Amino acid sequence: MLDYMNLCRMAQLARERSISLGALVLADQAEQMETTEEKILETMDRQLTVMEQSAEKGCSATIRSMSGLTGGDAWKMYERACRGVSICGDFCVNAITTALAVAECNAAMGRIVASPTAGSCGILPGAVLTMMRKKKIERKTAIMALICAGGIGMVIANKASLSGAAGGCQAECGSASAMAAAALVEMAGGTPQMALDAAAMALKNQMGLVCDPVAGLVEVPCIKRNAAGVMIAITAADMALAGIQSVIPVDEVIEAMRDVGEAMPCALRETAQGGIAATPTARELTRKIFEKGENK
Repeated sequence: MLDYMNLCRMAQLARERSISLGALVLADQAEQMETTEEKILETMDRQLTVMEQSAEKGCSATIRSMSGLTGGDAWKMYERACRGVSICGDFCVNAITTALAVAECNAAMGRIVASPTAGSCGILPGAVLTMMRKKKIERKTAIMALICAGGIGMVIANKASLSGAAGGCQAECGSASAMAAAALVEMAGGTPQMALDAAAMALKNQMGLVCDPVAGLVEVPCIKRNAAGVMIAITAADMALAGIQSVIPVDEVIEAMRDVGEAMPCALRETAQGGIAATPTARELTRKIFEKGENK
């Protein structure tokens, strides 16, 4: 059985067995859950289908959240992508569109895959679905990449936290970006060490990110952070695939993220008492949202 407290050791085992990180996690999970690899793959295939459905549902001009704060932004990005005028290029603008769409689907009470959380649900699909479409990656490869991402997430959960209330948004969007970066590397045929370097660089680039949801809702600034998070994942994956290494090992980065999260004041950990949530505009929006709810 694998020790989901040490990613570097997991990568070493994968290298010794000449398999990918995803294949290592798949075999271990089948053993631990006393099931077959085929059944786990079937389950992950269903998760991928939900990601596809939420991306489609969220990319609508008319979708709106219950609060009225968000909705329709993925459609705007989709239209920009169709016009071919994006600054960041076709791949990236499609990843942003997908990340926004899934996050907006969540805000509108749609069905999503919490990967690893609802607040960060657009980042992994934004990366994986775009890679499938734009790079013509086979579905089986994408499923294995999701399993790789799951292994990264399990270690982060064990060594630190995936909760915004416990560790700030770095624990949610940061972890999702790390998972997505590793998944992209796996889909591109990179080595297990490259996947870990990508995860480490993605997480380092969101170190200290606070959780400050306006009105306590997973909408502002959460949805747009999903768009930024997938861009960080793409950047980290490309750097790792180019041979750029993380100077600090991924396990130490995760531990540092845990320490930073524990040092954050509670006002910056999902309580909506600080950060963006405490601005005058956010407070006025909060007042209007709660007044609207009381008048229903």
